[in-house]
Amino acid sequence: MIPSLVIFDCDGVLVDSETISCRVEMDMLGAIGHPIAYDEFCRRAIGRSRKDTNAMLDSLWDRKLPGDWGERVRAATIAIFETELRPVSGIGEILAGLGPIKRCVASSSHPSRIARSLALTGLADYFGPYVFSASEVKNGKPAPDLFLYAAERMGVEPQRCLVIEDSLPGIIAARAAGMTAIGLTAAGHCKPGHDDVLRTAGADAIAADTAALAALIHGTG
Repeated sequence: MIPSLVIFDCDGVLVDSETISCRVEMDMLGAIGHPIAYDEFCRRAIGRSRKDTNAMLDSLWDRKLPGDWGERVRAATIAIFETELRPVSGIGEILAGLGPIKRCVASSSHPSRIARSLALTGLADYFGPYVFSASEVKNGKPAPDLFLYAAERMGVEPQRCLVIEDSLPGIIAARAAGMTAIGLTAAGHCKPGHDDVLRTAGADAIAADTAALAALIHGTG
């Protein structure tokens, strides 16, 4: 089935950002006496909203982070993005080749971070105003709220939507929303075995790169 709407996650799908953002926050946590290993932080945080990540970190050390933690992390991360952020290889060609198929972004990140990420990587024009954040819904991924909200705003029934995700919470959310889900493992944080993690979470298919993703979107893969 050719989808009526393709919903793209941002971090790890459109932009190769997760290794950067995890590194930045891990270093900041260490500086305030909340040490955590890089791999553990990635496992616990990737794909989740700022609210849920903060709650996870608060419970991990049984003490609350500073009240402005999210803003501090976002500012530090975007500052590094200015020089280091790149699009996921080949994703521009995917977007250019969608033709009449609708597309939008549904990301766990804050709207300002999403907007800057898309602008820095030259992808903003592919989506225009059709960019949705977990800050707009009650529950972030792995709840289905964000994907259902995006589909409603785009005027497409969930069963006609295809979600492209790189994270465990994202795949779970897409399947809970009744949507087809493709796991993309092309970004730098996707280590060997990540495809199995996404498949176990319910991904309908796995794309190791954007060439494979293009074939799956257009029904030739």
